[in-house]
Amino acid sequence: MSRRGWVLFLTMSVIWGVPYLLIKVAVGEVSPVMLVFVRCVIGAALLLPWTVATGQLRPALRHWRALLLFTVLEMAGPWFLIAYAEGTLSSSLTGLLVAGVPFVAALAARLAGEEERLTPVRILGMAIGVVGIAVLLGLDIDGAQLLPLLAIALVLVGYATGPLVVTRALPDVSGVAASSIALFVTAVAYAPFAASEFGELADVSTPAWLSLVGLGVVCTALALALFFSLIREVGPQRALVITFVNPAVAVLLGVLLLDEPFTLGIAIGLPLVLVGCVLATRRSAAPRPEPSTEAACDASVR
Repeated sequence: MSRRGWVLFLTMSVIWGVPYLLIKVAVGEVSPVMLVFVRCVIGAALLLPWTVATGQLRPALRHWRALLLFTVLEMAGPWFLIAYAEGTLSSSLTGLLVAGVPFVAALAARLAGEEERLTPVRILGMAIGVVGIAVLLGLDIDGAQLLPLLAIALVLVGYATGPLVVTRALPDVSGVAASSIALFVTAVAYAPFAASEFGELADVSTPAWLSLVGLGVVCTALALALFFSLIREVGPQRALVITFVNPAVAVLLGVLLLDEPFTLGIAIGLPLVLVGCVLATRRSAAPRPEPSTEAACDASVR
């Protein structure tokens, strides 16, 4: 991985390790529907003006079908499901379960005919990560309800296939433009369901509001712009390996700020997924050259 790729990788690992804490704080006072709505409104308000001002809106809308699919897979579905799951699961456990995304992505890439070769070292890294998640599941989910776990399983599918849509169907669309449109569409879709809860926002505490704002500004607007750049720098499968590192951030924040327990499953499983991350991000011997259109899009995101 290039130096720029590592910088983007580590930045995204931290930024997308934080949402589990913020979601856990917010869902104590607002519904998952309201959380997704507010998050998307803030993100769209920050990104959509840039898209319009730079003339990126109309070219992006030519790919409206792919954009709609990306919206469902990366935002409208997963963000609601994670908020729903965290009504029962701890932020630490949720973050660790989402670490299964790269494995689902590898399977999806195979089914989709992805060209990037999985070397034995990368396969070993993914296998070690799977063992880590298996340890976690075996030791930490006693008594957990089935529906929240199924919700996270659907999140894995969405997060694993969304980047494939970006690289295959949206190579000529700016990452910021695609993100801003997806955020706007999600906010509009959720607005009718959130409308009945607007009156309750007056009673939301300051910590919950700060969590919602942080989700919208840092974990949505900034993160999505960087994530598109990461995908085009290192490829969709390697980009998703950030979900191996995210749990370390989620666990640390959950334990330190929310007094969540540091369990035996976390103590054994977390180091395994981190080792898997290092191995799974190893560059193939003959990396695929980046298409010029992707390089142009990456420059526009920067």
